[in-house]
Amino acid sequence: MDTLKMTIAGLERELPIFPISDKVSIAAFIMFGDTEITVAAATELLKKVPEFDIILTPEAKSIPLAYEMSRQSSKPYIVARKGPKLYMAEPFSVEVNSITTANTQKLYLGKLEAENLKGKRILVVDDVISTGASLIAVEALVEKAGGTIAASCAVLAEGDAAQRTDIVFLEPLPLIFKD
Repeated sequence: MDTLKMTIAGLERELPIFPISDKVSIAAFIMFGDTEITVAAATELLKKVPEFDIILTPEAKSIPLAYEMSRQSSKPYIVARKGPKLYMAEPFSVEVNSITTANTQKLYLGKLEAENLKGKRILVVDDVISTGASLIAVEALVEKAGGTIAASCAVLAEGDAAQRTDIVFLEPLPLIFKD
């Protein structure tokens, strides 16, 4: 299997490469199970982000990162869920289309989570920002809940996202194009 060697938060990793079309492949950054990279990335991101009150992350691979950033900063975190749960009072949702997910998805917050976001500075946390679709959905949830975005951050910014100035990230992640 082909890999892309990267240094992320001072740690070297080999990211496996997977095609997403006939012409483009991505290097998969998967934090699940890699406690060392999760802790290091959380530490480095917290050095770069502005003051915030609460962390919000989409239900995905970024949950361990949000947890670790919460632990290190002593600030709470909330997960925007992929589906409504029975325990969610008055859930509301926004739609998201991601490069790594085949179908349109929705992200949900319940009334209690929304009340916790109201009037607060929210740090949006993700593992990789690529098209920015997930980011837009989470930011829309924050707006619906009455919070304000302190910043949006990720460990890696993929492709064109690395040129953005409105996100905080540690390293650019190149897309791999076939001739």
